[in-house]
Amino acid sequence: MAGIDLLDRPVPAGGGAAPPPRLLLFLGDVTEPGFAKTAFGLRHWAAEWCVGECSLPGASVTTGLPRLSPAEAAARGAEALLIGIASPGGGIPLVWRATLAEALEAGLDLISGMHVRLADVPELQAAATRLGRRLIDVRTPPSDLAVGSGVKRAGKRLLTVGTDCALGKKYTALAIARALVTRGVDATFRATGQTGIMIAGAGIPIDAVVSDFVAGAAEQLSPAAAPDHWDVIEGQGSLFHPAYAAVSLGLLHGSQPDLFVVCHDPTRVGVLGHPERALPTIEQVIGQTVALGRLTNPAIRCVGVSLNTGALSAGEADAVIAATAARLSLPAADPIRGGAAFDRLVEACLQ
Repeated sequence: MAGIDLLDRPVPAGGGAAPPPRLLLFLGDVTEPGFAKTAFGLRHWAAEWCVGECSLPGASVTTGLPRLSPAEAAARGAEALLIGIASPGGGIPLVWRATLAEALEAGLDLISGMHVRLADVPELQAAATRLGRRLIDVRTPPSDLAVGSGVKRAGKRLLTVGTDCALGKKYTALAIARALVTRGVDATFRATGQTGIMIAGAGIPIDAVVSDFVAGAAEQLSPAAAPDHWDVIEGQGSLFHPAYAAVSLGLLHGSQPDLFVVCHDPTRVGVLGHPERALPTIEQVIGQTVALGRLTNPAIRCVGVSLNTGALSAGEADAVIAATAARLSLPAADPIRGGAAFDRLVEACLQ
């Protein structure tokens, strides 16, 4: 799959990659950390790209980067303001637009992973045209997708699935892919969401694909490969989420994973955006994923659990990881904390 350049720059003369982008992360007026997963993902996996963050009054979420205005960020070398939010519906609210226009006036391009395209916001399109700035939308699927075939493909595949949205599927897939490569395994991270695509430089935004083509998009994302090649596929949504279960199911069928890892936040009680709905158990997710995944891969199995323990102390995290592994008789780990528990999870993938 061809890579992308976040700033939509031409390939450098003589070939090679374009230089890393310099970005100001926009957090809008967000108060729920789960909705700022794009900003957090870039802050963690591409920190060298990030000059600072910008947010509106009332925002309570921070990545820990310097708080800068668009003009201050431009003075520090920023080239673009990147919308670091993945809010429900993917709109660009009116309250954001003055700051986005301010960024254009300061000499910054705009990068977005929202469903609503930047060019479809009249005041932003007009300002970009007047100032000669670029409006770059990452959440754009290929135009040549086919429907899913269900035909088994060569190669090995691992999919991350979740008890909910925004709790570690991307982080887990990135960490496992990196760990496999470190062990000398031929492995590729396959991005399925805007943040993963921004980090990896390639992928398909599965939730922007017309429903009939979701499984086909997953097949195209992870094509037939050498028998010992691993594709580690970033999961989306949750089979138990009332809004996003359909995306999760299409991705599951098209990915045809041999293995899956369940991602879970042990401190979360309700479904993100639907707090009245209790979070499903890890056991429920394993059962549902196996039952539905067998349609395209009868040999599908759960290989372990990834726990997002960022809100816990080290001692609390160790206790939850150990208890989860013992209860399920599966390796459990927090890929960000790493350690022996994560090593066991990675080794289990190779058995």
